[in-house]
Amino acid sequence: MHAIRLHTFGPAENLTYEEAEDPRPGPGQVRIAVRAAGVHLLDTALREGVQGPAPTPVDLPTIPGREVAGVVDALGEGTPTNLLGRRVVAHLGFVPGGYAELAVTDTDRLHEIPERLDFAEAVAMIGTGRTAMGIVGFAEPGPGDLVVVPAAAGGIGTLLVQYAGNAGATVIGLAGGPAKTARVAAGGADVAVDYTDPRWPERLDAHRGKVTLVYDGVGGDIARALIGLLAPGGRHIVFGWSAQGIGSDSPYLAEGVSTNVLGPEMLRKAGGPNPLRTLELRALTEAGEGRLTPAVHRFPLSEAAAAHRALENRGTTGKVVLEP
Repeated sequence: MHAIRLHTFGPAENLTYEEAEDPRPGPGQVRIAVRAAGVHLLDTALREGVQGPAPTPVDLPTIPGREVAGVVDALGEGTPTNLLGRRVVAHLGFVPGGYAELAVTDTDRLHEIPERLDFAEAVAMIGTGRTAMGIVGFAEPGPGDLVVVPAAAGGIGTLLVQYAGNAGATVIGLAGGPAKTARVAAGGADVAVDYTDPRWPERLDAHRGKVTLVYDGVGGDIARALIGLLAPGGRHIVFGWSAQGIGSDSPYLAEGVSTNVLGPEMLRKAGGPNPLRTLELRALTEAGEGRLTPAVHRFPLSEAAAAHRALENRGTTGKVVLEP
C-alpha cells in the first residue's frame, strides 16, 4: 500500500508519500480500505514532536492519522463475517495509521456510515462532529439566544453555526477574509463578520450586552472582545485556543462567565459507559438525518504535507481530509 510516513519530527515537508507494508488485522479487528482520512490540528503538533494527550510518546517512523472511513476488506480471527464489504468509519484512538490506503482497527470502534454521507463527510463527523456535539452538550442554544461562533468557517464552527440555527437561535459567525466570510453567510449565519478587518468589533456594537452564548475555539484578543458583548448571565464556552497557546490560565478567561470544556469535562458531560462513542453516534445521526452538513476540504493523500501547511496557515475551510 501507499502511506504517508514521518521519519523525523519537524516541518510539513517531513511527511513523505511512500510504499509501506500492508497491515493485517488481528483477532477482533478489521482492515479498512481507506477512502478518506481525517487531518487534525493535533496531527501538526505531533509531527513537530510536541507531546500531545497520548499516553505514550510517538515512536518513529510512524504513519500519522487517527480518523478513517472506507470499506472493510479483510477480517481478523473471530471477527463477524457480515462486516466484510461494509462502509464504515472509525476513530483509531491513540493508535496511528490513518494516512494510508489501508488501516486496521478494533470492531468496537466501527460505525456504519449513514447512506446519505460520503466517506469524507463521515470522517468529519467522527472527529470534528463528536467534538461539536460535546460542546453543545454544555450549552444548548435555543430560540431567543444570540450566539457568536468565532472561526465559523472551520470544521467545528460550521457545525456549531448550523446546530444553533436549527435550534432557533440568531447566529453571528466570524471568519478570516472575504471568501471565508461569504461561506459562513451561505452556511446559515444570520450575520457574518470578517475579523481580519481591524474595525470588526464595531460591526457588533449593536449587539453589545445582548449576546447570550459564545462558542469559542480561538481565544486571544477575539475572545476578550466577545466577552465584552455578553449579556448578563451570558455563557462563554471555551474549547480551544488557536489564537494563543493552549492553557487553562489564559488571561481572557472570565471567572463566572467562561467554561473550559476540553478533555475530561466534555466526557463527563456526555456520560454513559463510552462517552466518546455516544458523541460519535449523535454526530453521525445528526448528519445522516440531514440536520448537519459538514464542510470538507479535500486533499489527495500524496499531498499530506500541503494539507498540513494549509491547516497551519489557516488556509482551509471545514474539516481537512486526505483521499487516497
